[in-house]
Amino acid sequence: MSGAEGVAGPAATEVVTEDVTEDVVVRDEPARHRYEGRIDAQLAAIAEYLSTRQFLVFSHTEVLPGFEGRGVATATVRGALDDVRRRGLHVVPLCPFVAAFIRRNADRYADLVFTSSTPDSLVPGD
Repeated sequence: MSGAEGVAGPAATEVVTEDVTEDVVVRDEPARHRYEGRIDAQLAAIAEYLSTRQFLVFSHTEVLPGFEGRGVATATVRGALDDVRRRGLHVVPLCPFVAAFIRRNADRYADLVFTSSTPDSLVPGD
């Protein structure tokens, strides 16, 4: 097991997300560095990430052919962010879809966005 896999969490975490059109089961797959959204056990969408001890960097979201236009990416990202919150982590949304989802749902997810702060000891003095 690599260090990144160990940081990501348990072997898998499942969240069922009810979408407008259907139920999506969202599962963290840390060995693959992604959350998977499944409909009727079929892989429908992924949200890829890199993990650190403090946050997940979401780099790419993709919907598989045949599942487009059904809200699967939205449900997958929602489930992933809910799991990040449950685990006490933050996110760096490099993926434009994840960033836009957080902006549209700022009241629920903006607090998950990682912000760096420079310790006072590293700030040059006068």
